[in-house]
Amino acid sequence: MQATLSSGWPTLLRRLEFVAYPAAAGAAFAVMSLGVVTWLPALAAMGHALQRWRAEGDSHCFTNAFSAFPQYWRALWRHCLASTAAGIVLTANIIYLLGRSEPWTFVLLAAQVGIAAVLVIHHVALAAEAGRSPHGAVRTWSRGALALGFGSAARGTALLGAVISAALLSLVVPLGPLLLGPSIPVLLALSFADPRRHTP
Repeated sequence: MQATLSSGWPTLLRRLEFVAYPAAAGAAFAVMSLGVVTWLPALAAMGHALQRWRAEGDSHCFTNAFSAFPQYWRALWRHCLASTAAGIVLTANIIYLLGRSEPWTFVLLAAQVGIAAVLVIHHVALAAEAGRSPHGAVRTWSRGALALGFGSAARGTALLGAVISAALLSLVVPLGPLLLGPSIPVLLALSFADPRRHTP
């Protein structure tokens, strides 16, 4: 019995890592996003920290995200401003359309929700691409994100599903949506982008 328990501890600890390290990276993202227009560089920095954990076994996800943030801020702040403005406009449109009762509003509402879903997939994929190649150019990251997020319908759907399910399923954990909501989808995107997945 004791031998069984002792042999089970390493397995349990390895499984806990898959919650603890993404949660630590998510905590760093939450802190760095307090500047509102810093959320996209923070998402990329979190992706970089998660990639180092996946590829190199570096468990300093919290501090690695903070260390990477200045570099991503310099590269992505303009993109972040534009994305933030687009998000505000979409949110305002959706709120306005939800208060209308005309039949045509359903079509416009569906279009706004569809655009929002596309933006969510793109930014999750962009964070993964930036996290994988921190010294790359924004244009290269954007092209990679388009291929990663929209090159396969199944992949894009999985990323969007991960965003929604991570937020909902992590409700059982205190601060779960805040800590795991952003990190789990980016971690999945990093997994999809891993070249080792495509080698026979």
